[in-house]
Amino acid sequence: MQIMRGILGIFLLVQASLANAVLSIEIIGAGEHQIPVAIVPMGGDAKLAQEINEVIVADLQRSGLFRLVDAAGKTPHEPNEVSYADWQTRGADALLIGTVAAQPNGRIEARIRLLDVVKQSEALGQAVASNDGQVRAVAHRIADLVYEKLTGDKGVFSTRIAYVNRSSKRFRLVVADSDGYNEQVLIAQDEPIMSPSWSPDGSHLAYVSFETGHAVVYVQSLYTNQRMVVADFRGSNSAPAWSPDGKQMAIVLTRDGSSQIYLVQPNGSNIRRITFSGVIDTEPNFSPDGQWLLFTSDRGGSAQIYRMPVEGGAAQRMTFGEGNNYSPRHAPDGKSFVFTHRENGKFHIAVQDFQSGQMELLTEGGWEKKPSFSPNGKLVLFASEARGRGILATVSSDGRVKQHMFSPSGDAREPIWGTYP
Repeated sequence: MQIMRGILGIFLLVQASLANAVLSIEIIGAGEHQIPVAIVPMGGDAKLAQEINEVIVADLQRSGLFRLVDAAGKTPHEPNEVSYADWQTRGADALLIGTVAAQPNGRIEARIRLLDVVKQSEALGQAVASNDGQVRAVAHRIADLVYEKLTGDKGVFSTRIAYVNRSSKRFRLVVADSDGYNEQVLIAQDEPIMSPSWSPDGSHLAYVSFETGHAVVYVQSLYTNQRMVVADFRGSNSAPAWSPDGKQMAIVLTRDGSSQIYLVQPNGSNIRRITFSGVIDTEPNFSPDGQWLLFTSDRGGSAQIYRMPVEGGAAQRMTFGEGNNYSPRHAPDGKSFVFTHRENGKFHIAVQDFQSGQMELLTEGGWEKKPSFSPNGKLVLFASEARGRGILATVSSDGRVKQHMFSPSGDAREPIWGTYP
C-alpha cells in the first residue's frame, strides 16, 4: 500500500486542536490518494487505551496521508476476532488492533497488530513499551510504526522540535514533542534568544542569547540544564550549527571585522576561521556527510546561498535568478536543500535539488522563514504568521500538505526540528 502523493483540487481543512495541547494544529491539504485506515481502541486498560487511541489518530490525521475509517461498534483485539469482510465494507485498507496494560512498576505495555484488510493478512505485529509511564511516547511510537509500514518512510511522530516563544518582553526557549505536548522550557529571560540548533544525539541545544548585552553562543544540556559558553568574543557571536558527528560546530563571529564563519569544538576550544570574504558570510549548515557547508553570503551583491568544503576552500554559488535567498539547510539524504526565498516583498519556503539546480517554491509566500527538514525529509518546519502573530508551520517536501501550529499566547519563532530519539 504505497502512497501515491498528490493534491486535492480543493484543500481539506481539518482542525486538530487537542485537549491541553501547547500547540493547536490546523491541517490544510491532503494526499491525492490517502490510505484508508481504521484504528480500533485497544483492549485492556480502558483509560490508557483511550489516551493512546487519541494520539495515534491525531498523529495520522496531521500527516495528511491517511483517511481515518470509522471503527464505531467494532472491538476486535486479536486477528481471530476480525471479520475482514466488515472492514472491506467500511472501506478500510488497513486495520490497527491491540491491547494495552499498566504494570505495578509503572511500565506500560502495548501489543499491536496492523492488518492488511485487502490481503486479509497481518502486516505488522509488535510490542511497544515505556518504563516511565509515558503514555504519549507509546502512542507516538505506534503511529510511527503504522506510518512506516504503510508509506515506506520512517515516521517522525516521536521526534521533538525546539522554538523560541516571545510573549511581551519575555523570551522562552522551548523544547516539545512534534505535536506540541510535553513542553520543556530550557531558558526564560527578558533578552532575545535566537538560532537554536540540535546536537546530533538530541541531548543538547546550542543557541544565541543576548542576556549579557550582546550575542553570545551557548550550549545547554536538555537533561541537566547545565550550559557552557561556546563563543563570547568582541562583537557578535551567532548562528551555531553542529557537525553530524557532534565533534565540532560552525559559528559566525565579527571579532575580525565582518561576519565570517569559524569552526570550533562544542566546548569553545580550537577555534578556526574558514571564510575570508570580507563581506557577510552567515547561517552555516553542515551536509549529512560532514564534508560541506551551505551558508548565506552577500559576496555577490545580494544575499544568496553558497557551498564550500568544511576544511576550507573556494565557495560555489548555489542560487541564482531574481530575489534573495537565506537560511539554507540540507535535506537528510543530502540530495537537496531548503531555504527562504524572498521576491517582490514576500518570503517563501523553497527547496533546490543539488544535481539539477532547480528551485521549487513550497509555499505561497508571506512571512515565512527559518526552514528545517524533519528527520525523514518528508516535512519542512518553518516560522510563519497567521491571525496577527507568529506561528510555526510545516509543509510537505512536495508542497501538498500544510500545518499551522498556534501557541496559546505570544509569538513562536526560530523553529528547528530535532533528531530521531
